[in-house]
Amino acid sequence: MAAPMGRGLLWAVSAHCARHLFSRIAHHSAVVPSLVNMRISNRHYAVKTRKKSKNDTQKKTLESEPKQKKKHNRPPLPSEPTDDVYLTWCYQRQVYEAEVALDMLKKFQQLDFTSPNQHVYANITLDMAMDKKKTVEQFVGTLLLPYRYTDGTHKVLLFTENAEEAALAKEHGAALVGGTELIKPILDGEIQADFYVAVPPMVSKLSALRSTLKKKFPKTKDGSLSYDIPQMLSFFKVCHEYAVEDENSIQSQIATLDMPNDQIVANLDALIKDTCKYKPLSYGPFVTSLIMRSSTSEGLYVQFERFLPEGAVKEKVKVEEMEEKDSDSDDEEEKIREAK
Repeated sequence: MAAPMGRGLLWAVSAHCARHLFSRIAHHSAVVPSLVNMRISNRHYAVKTRKKSKNDTQKKTLESEPKQKKKHNRPPLPSEPTDDVYLTWCYQRQVYEAEVALDMLKKFQQLDFTSPNQHVYANITLDMAMDKKKTVEQFVGTLLLPYRYTDGTHKVLLFTENAEEAALAKEHGAALVGGTELIKPILDGEIQADFYVAVPPMVSKLSALRSTLKKKFPKTKDGSLSYDIPQMLSFFKVCHEYAVEDENSIQSQIATLDMPNDQIVANLDALIKDTCKYKPLSYGPFVTSLIMRSSTSEGLYVQFERFLPEGAVKEKVKVEEMEEKDSDSDDEEEKIREAK
C-alpha cells in the first residue's frame, strides 16, 4: 500500500516540476546559440585578399579631405560712422594717413592731460615668408634717424691690441678699449656695453664671446667690424636700434609727441625703408601693417604704402597677378577632371 502511494506522489511532483523545467529550457534556448546547426569551414588554405579598386581610394581621399564651410554672403560693413559714439566692430577698420594719425594722437594727449613729450611708437608687422620653406631670419637693425629724439649716447666697446688704434678710439668717445683681456670680464658679466665693435684682426681671438654676445658680436654686415674706427664710433654712439620680436613684428620708438609732424614722419619713413632691406623686393612687400601710438594712447592703423621702397608696390602687383593665374589654372584642371 505504501509503494503505490509513493509512486503517486513522485508522479505528481515530477509532473508539476516538468512544467518549470521545460519552461526554463525553452526560455534559455532562445538566447544560447545552437552548436548543432553551425557550419565549420573545412578549407585548409588562406583566403585571397581583395584588391583595392580606384573607387575605394577615391572614397578615402574624399573622406580625408576637410569639408569646406559654406560661404555666407554678408553685406559689407559701412566705411564711416555717422555718429561720434559707435561700436567699432560694426564698421570697417579706419586707416589714416600718418599726419592725420599724429594729429589725433596729440589731441588724445591734450584730452587725457598726459605728458606732451611722451614717446611715439611704430608697430610694424612683417611678412617673413620668402619661398615655401624659406623665411627671413629674425634680425636686429641699426640706423641713423634723420631727427634725434634723445640727447643720450650709447656705450661702445672697441676690441683692438694696437696702441695707436686704442688712442684713436678714446679720442672719438669709446667707452672701453682693450684686447683679449676683456673676454673673461665680459663672460662673467662684469663689463657690459650697448654695442661691441672691433678691427678685423681681432675676430679670430674673440670666438669665445659668440655665444654670449650673439647678435651683438662684431661683423662686417652691420658695420661693427672695420678699420675705420672714427666712423664706427660716430655711428654706434647715436644710432637707433630695433629688433624683430614675436617672429614677425617690430615695436620701436621713433620720436616724441612734441616733435613736428614732418620730423616724426621722416623718422618713420627711414625706419620702414631700412627694415625693407632685409628681404628682396622680388618676394613682395615686407611690411603688411603699420600701427602708430603714443605711450598712453590707443593704436591707430596707418597707410604704409607710401613709405615702401620703390619697386615694392609693383612687385606686389606682379605677385597678385601670378596668384590669380595659378588659381585660374587650378580651376581649369578641376573642370577637366570633373568632365572625365
